[in-house]
Amino acid sequence: QVQLVESGGGLVQAGGSLRLSCAASGSIFSINSMGWYRQAPGKQRELVASITSGGSTNYADSVKGRFTISRDNAQDTVYLQMNSLKPEDTAVYYCTADVLLSSSPTFGDYWGKGTLVTVSS
Repeated sequence: QVQLVESGGGLVQAGGSLRLSCAASGSIFSINSMGWYRQAPGKQRELVASITSGGSTNYADSVKGRFTISRDNAQDTVYLQMNSLKPEDTAVYYCTADVLLSSSPTFGDYWGKGTLVTVSS
């Protein structure tokens, strides 16, 4: 019903930058919040950043000042600009969206399959 497709991951040296994108498609009526989570090897999945439909943002302390989340509501797309990357940012990054389907009266959480970000020292 809803597909979230991430792109933009890859290998980068410490101090470098990457921009992740996530496009939502399907039977979407509206999207409330969108966000990015990450999961490093051997660790639990954690919230990186989130953004509401109105543009309010929230960031993990570990990425404040380095990462910026934004979204294009017309394109149902969310972005994560990652600057000053550190080796500890290495993880699989997952996109998530709180979606109201055209055929449902309630919102539901949907996830992408993830994109790998590797930061070398």
